[in-house]
Amino acid sequence: MGTFKTLLFMLLILHSSVARGAVYLKYKDPKQPLNVRINDLLNRMTLAEKIGQMSQIERATATAEVIEKHFIGSVLSGGGSVPAPQASAETWMNMITEMQKSALSTRLGIPIIYGIDAVHGHNNVYRATIFPHNIGLGATRDPSLVRQIGAATALEVRATGIPYVFAPCVAVCRDPRWGRCYESYSEDPKVVEQMTEIIDGLQGTIPESSRKGVPFLAGR
Repeated sequence: MGTFKTLLFMLLILHSSVARGAVYLKYKDPKQPLNVRINDLLNRMTLAEKIGQMSQIERATATAEVIEKHFIGSVLSGGGSVPAPQASAETWMNMITEMQKSALSTRLGIPIIYGIDAVHGHNNVYRATIFPHNIGLGATRDPSLVRQIGAATALEVRATGIPYVFAPCVAVCRDPRWGRCYESYSEDPKVVEQMTEIIDGLQGTIPESSRKGVPFLAGR
């Protein structure tokens, strides 16, 4: 009888521990309103976690240990920063998957946002399509063409598992001494405005029936 009581006591302790561990987290519930989820998450975060989530580090330093220790929110590939020479789309996806595993293993399990320069095509990736730079695209005066280029770029970026591009650049270059004038579609603001059609290509056209203030990405 003593053994039975001991076993029953241990089972009660185990059940209690499991029950305590199954905490309902509003921020992980997709059925909750967005603002409710955001507020719930912010209230759970420490100062270190908030700082980490506002930080973006370069791919070369984004080790599993760094991502876990500092709660990193975003990683980027700068110009020429690749996982390996002539890396395939699969290599890119595997690299980003490993980074996500590190991020999801943290206390709150917040995934990283991976970003890359894809201003005129997915130009960091081997065998990706490279288009003329913005200054050349602006010279076409063809918003429809630029929109198609945005859609093609988005397709190739998604193929490498990357959700975020540092594009487009909508600067209006009026002084050629600026070293990045090639990223400006034109010195004419009206032409630059026309070329923002590339945004619809990159993220999809927002339907007229779409709710105001709700993010629209990748056709959803």
